[in-house]
Amino acid sequence: MSQEEKTDPDHELVRRAQDGNTRAFDDLVVKYSPKLYGMVYHMTANKEDTHDLLQDIFAKAYRSLKRFRGKSTFYTWIYSISTNMTLNFLKKRKRRSALSLDNVDSGIQNNDAMVDLGHASNPRHQSNVNELQKKMNEALQALSEDHRAVVTMFDIQGVPHAEISRILGVTEGTVRSRLFYAHKQLQGHLQEYVR
Repeated sequence: MSQEEKTDPDHELVRRAQDGNTRAFDDLVVKYSPKLYGMVYHMTANKEDTHDLLQDIFAKAYRSLKRFRGKSTFYTWIYSISTNMTLNFLKKRKRRSALSLDNVDSGIQNNDAMVDLGHASNPRHQSNVNELQKKMNEALQALSEDHRAVVTMFDIQGVPHAEISRILGVTEGTVRSRLFYAHKQLQGHLQEYVR
């Protein structure tokens, strides 16, 4: 048993899925769908695109599963597929038409996963929260795809630098550099809200 097999909590599910057990693969889909949804949604800011991409991501993962050799954890592998497919999608979308912030999914302000519902009973506070979330989403969408990917993984999803490095196939220094410049850009966009 290799070191990765010992440290990959999904090793047994992956092995069974590779042997043709579709229920094992379904278990992996259920386990990773929420995290992948969050990552893809923050990068695309569009629910329909996110749903379509997730279907494509899991279809590609299923087709490629036999070639997965466990040199990384399944988590790293599926995140890498997701990130690359999302970045490719964003580049194609940008070529089709320059991204207008009007295209940003306005539903983000009403998405339970994105909104603090604890203050829903205070309309003025909720209005401020909605405005801040709208501005934050606009700022995030103004970042380049590469910068948005690292911010989404690190700041929103809590993925460590080393893991992002493996997912994107870049050095940890590159990850840190992208985060630094992305944070500077976000601060510039959100200056009126940062005290």
